Amino acid sequence: MPRRYVVSLLLLAVALSSDSSFAGESNATTGTVEFAPVGDESAIPARFRLPAAEFRYRQEPQPTRGTVMSVSKVTFPSPVVTPHPNNNTVHCEYFCPTAEGTRPGVIVLHILGGDFDLARLFCRALAGRGVAALFLKMPYYGERREPGVDVRMISLDPEQTVSGMTQAVLDIRRAAAWLASRPEIDEDQIGIMGISLGGITSALAVSLEPRFHKAAFLLAGGDMGQVAWSSTEMAELREHWTSLGRTKEELFETLRPIDPVTYARPVAGREILMLNASNDEVVPPECTKSLWRAFGEPEIVWWDAGHYTAVRYLGQGAMRVVEFFEPESANAEESADAARAGR
Repeated sequence: MPRRYVVSLLLLAVALSSDSSFAGESNATTGTVEFAPVGDESAIPARFRLPAAEFRYRQEPQPTRGTVMSVSKVTFPSPVVTPHPNNNTVHCEYFCPTAEGTRPGVIVLHILGGDFDLARLFCRALAGRGVAALFLKMPYYGERREPGVDVRMISLDPEQTVSGMTQAVLDIRRAAAWLASRPEIDEDQIGIMGISLGGITSALAVSLEPRFHKAAFLLAGGDMGQVAWSSTEMAELREHWTSLGRTKEELFETLRPIDPVTYARPVAGREILMLNASNDEVVPPECTKSLWRAFGEPEIVWWDAGHYTAVRYLGQGAMRVVEFFEPESANAEESADAARAGR
């Protein structure tokens, strides 16, 4: 039986059975990573530039059932200092295969609602197939939320949304440098993926951090002004915006600096995968197509579903993402197996 079918039967079982409880700390280590821009940093739009700088990190191994992967918490300072101390530390969870040798590394971003278990499912599925996964909690999510403070990354105030998304990209750039510094990571196989809001943020970050060689966006799109103006999730924002006497055109212009379409372009040697719902009521399909065209029409898959009913394609999507990011040596082996089977 071809290995991809074995994967289809076992992948989600492995992902769901690899329990990682985050109670307690043991053997925490600290270290220093140097963020050094790759390529010409002046080519990066000013709001997303990072100067060369060292930053400290802390890594805390967590108890994990099984031997396929190790799990640890990783924290480091955000390059953006906000008035809210909790938000100034980036919190990540690192799922690393225990097999010897170097491997790809992928940053995984969560959905708007902050359902971390969905992101962790993808991390465990990736790690179970030899891909290290760093789940990054974006600004004002999880431990980064300040008690008694109602500031959020995605806000009724579009200008705050621009600030939150900008910080997210800068945090991601620093996280990519952390991954690249790891001895177990092949820095030529670093990628990023996300679902919904995480997919949109991934699409923004991949154009602004040259370390990324692959990216997968699930249920995502571009034309952020149009998403905000037509999405079922953004009705309250539209009501608030128009109550201030602001116009549709002003909203589009305000969100342009964080629109992935603003920066997306085809890049030689970079691979993109898009998995989307043809009846998406949150990210309109036309907004997905705008992003697809901006990236040079990469591989795209359309599911016959809406944004939320696409959950029935979750297993299929996880398998496709794992195949996309798995080590190049594994892809070569599977191609050889397929060629032999075809003879």
